[in-house]
Amino acid sequence: MSNAIVEKPSFLKSQVGGLPRPFWALWGGTLVNRLGTMVIPFTGVYLTQSRGLSLAAAGLVMGVFGAGSLLSQLVAGVLTDRIGRRATLSGGMLATAVMMLALGYSTTLPAIVASMFLLGLVIDVYRPASTALVADLVSPAERPRAYGLLFWGINLGYAVGMTAGGWLAGVGFIWLFWIDALSGVVFAVLVWRAVPETRPRARHSAGGFGLVLRDRVMLGFTLVMLLDALVYGQTMTMLPVAMTEVVKLTPGQFGLAMALNGVLIVLVQPLVSGWLGRRDPARTFALGMAVMGAGFALTAFVSSTLGLAVTIAIWTVGEIITAGIPGAVVAALAPAELRGRYAGLSGFAWSLAAVLSPLMGGALLEIGPRTLWFTMGGVGVLSAVGMLLLGPAIRRR
Repeated sequence: MSNAIVEKPSFLKSQVGGLPRPFWALWGGTLVNRLGTMVIPFTGVYLTQSRGLSLAAAGLVMGVFGAGSLLSQLVAGVLTDRIGRRATLSGGMLATAVMMLALGYSTTLPAIVASMFLLGLVIDVYRPASTALVADLVSPAERPRAYGLLFWGINLGYAVGMTAGGWLAGVGFIWLFWIDALSGVVFAVLVWRAVPETRPRARHSAGGFGLVLRDRVMLGFTLVMLLDALVYGQTMTMLPVAMTEVVKLTPGQFGLAMALNGVLIVLVQPLVSGWLGRRDPARTFALGMAVMGAGFALTAFVSSTLGLAVTIAIWTVGEIITAGIPGAVVAALAPAELRGRYAGLSGFAWSLAAVLSPLMGGALLEIGPRTLWFTMGGVGVLSAVGMLLLGPAIRRR
């Protein structure tokens, strides 16, 4: 009988071990990039306070940014498959850095509009390339955990970047543009130096998105993602408006409650990503969306900071449950040589939701807060049902 001691893997190793070194280079670059993401959350304030634009003009400029963003991931998906993951990601980040500085130094309305459109066009180019890289580098069994860890890094960096950005905006807005640009350059260089090109040889002449659009399962999943994004989009559009204008919370009270979202993700996500990654993706995603929908529906009854914090905690749990699944599903559905296009179509759903969420949410809030939040709860449930219906087809892939 052997006396050898079998060492159990440590908790840390079980959560972060087993993933290839290039993945961690991608993760580190993503973290640095999100640490420097300071301009977009404060764009409205910058346009009105620093550049003196009216609210209407600022809204027009933000709409132009959204138009560019709609095209961004579709174009990037094609580039990812044609010129490569590494070149697309690094090139997109360098272009974003250039446009950040161009916007920061633009003083006339035509220059600001042009800079915002081009920034919207390049700012999300890295996303399809990043999604395809993870699919190329990581085994199918580990992909949900890998995408979950990327989600965690994004939220960790964003929480710190938002805090620093708020302080730097008071010192001078131009600092935000420089830090955002420099973080993009660091991301680009890190990926170019430490991540190999993984684009496989194409077996099909895809001709744009032809093959993707003929994949009914992928189209169904994109619709599910659109519903998911319409619900989550309210956190950045109508939730702050409803809480401050209807419930009469102060911005400070709202910000304090919203901080719970980032804290829960940073603390809980790495603890559960491995376990969630071993569950059936369709059923897990459906559970997460049902929980998220319940959290938003309960927002109809919020009358205090504590009540808001409770609902935020509920829908954040749903967000954590779903975090690593979309990327893993897209990777499973896509042929290797079309992963960029598939990721681009999935990302397009989020870009479209960024345009539709404020329009839809604003119209519903005009009718009444309960109409808005009950509708969002219903959309979350609809997304969950849609995912369950897609489950058998996804499992066959």
